[in-house]
Amino acid sequence: MCKTVALGLDNLVSEWVIGFPATSRVFEKNGIDYCCGGAATLRAACETRGLDREAVMAELLALGREPPQRDWSTAALGELVDHIEKTHHAYLKTELLRIARLVHHTREAHGAHYAWLADLQATYDRFAAEMHLHMFKEEQILFPRIRQLENQITHVNVSIPVTMMEHEHQRAGADLEKMRTLTGGYVAPAEACTTFRAMVDALRELETDTHMHVHKENDILFPRAVAAAR
Repeated sequence: MCKTVALGLDNLVSEWVIGFPATSRVFEKNGIDYCCGGAATLRAACETRGLDREAVMAELLALGREPPQRDWSTAALGELVDHIEKTHHAYLKTELLRIARLVHHTREAHGAHYAWLADLQATYDRFAAEMHLHMFKEEQILFPRIRQLENQITHVNVSIPVTMMEHEHQRAGADLEKMRTLTGGYVAPAEACTTFRAMVDALRELETDTHMHVHKENDILFPRAVAAAR
């Protein structure tokens, strides 16, 4: 059942984000202020912005629907590479920038009361910088080689870049674990504002997506590519 089903147009925007922080993405997309303007009802916020109330509600409710899972172990190498780029890389290229803003604003506003936010920002900034470079190397070096393998082009070396990517995955995993620890398992303080809650939720989703991303590469794509290169 969708988590947002109990909320409606007459709930405050802040109630939506407090009850289901992922809704912050929909509010940001539609220009609805869920922090300083969080005291307005969703109905009033939509009217102020000239938005279709039912369309916004549909976007919010859709957040609770899980897409069907596919067994990627049977997909062609090129199809799996395309999927990783269009799904996980596309997600990171959008979300890393959004989360960076949330982390920065949260630290600026609450760093004096939560000293660990400085460590969180340093860890996140390192993670984001390394993931941007990681995706670039995959898209420019490793993935084109894997596509060559599928086209039966011989003498393609993927072992060295695969080893490098796996090492970078380990570093990313360590940063994610540290961010989980710093946030107490991605739990916002009881008195946290909506931006604080949105940051914690975004980091939780980042971890979930990155774990699936790395699983598809380490456990499915890379072993099959190395075997094909042999």
